[in-house]
Amino acid sequence: MDKIIIATKNAGKLKEFKAFFADYDITAYGLDDLAEQFDDIEETGTTFEENAALKAETMAGHLQVPVLADDSGLEIDALEGRPGVYSARYAGEAKSDQANMDKVLEELQDVPEEERTARFVCVLAVSQPNKETFYARGHVEGTITEAPRGEHGFGYDPVFQADGYEKTMAELKPEEKNQISHRKQAMVHLEKWLNVQAK
Repeated sequence: MDKIIIATKNAGKLKEFKAFFADYDITAYGLDDLAEQFDDIEETGTTFEENAALKAETMAGHLQVPVLADDSGLEIDALEGRPGVYSARYAGEAKSDQANMDKVLEELQDVPEEERTARFVCVLAVSQPNKETFYARGHVEGTITEAPRGEHGFGYDPVFQADGYEKTMAELKPEEKNQISHRKQAMVHLEKWLNVQAK
């Protein structure tokens, strides 16, 4: 494998993956680097694995090159794992980080601190033509705060405090957050897989 398509238009995420794959002499391209433009693939799966695979396998089948796709979200124990795969659109189709956070905080209004446990989950799926899809899962455990704090990050970062930290993900500096994030943990598993492939 000397090149891979990252199924994202997110510049920050792409930069991270480009640097990661460069260590293995693999050139990574984002969706905006392709001559052909793709419509968003509908995420109809009920798990992070299903959604990541849907995107990766659909595009790998079409382009006939390796494709990496990810799906991630927040699981809150007191809400029976919600918002889960619906994290990005929890408060509606409009995809509003603020509305999503407001909905979660409202639903947790009467839940005591010790029961506000949650985790960020990230699943990476790598699909290669005529090969079995590889999955790498990472997560970071924490709790949901009573109010948003911090200016960094995005999504649910202002209300998520990782175990062992006094700050929310949005109060941590980006480089601190990236060291403990669920995507970083998933990439550790991806790295082990790539090391095996390289042998």
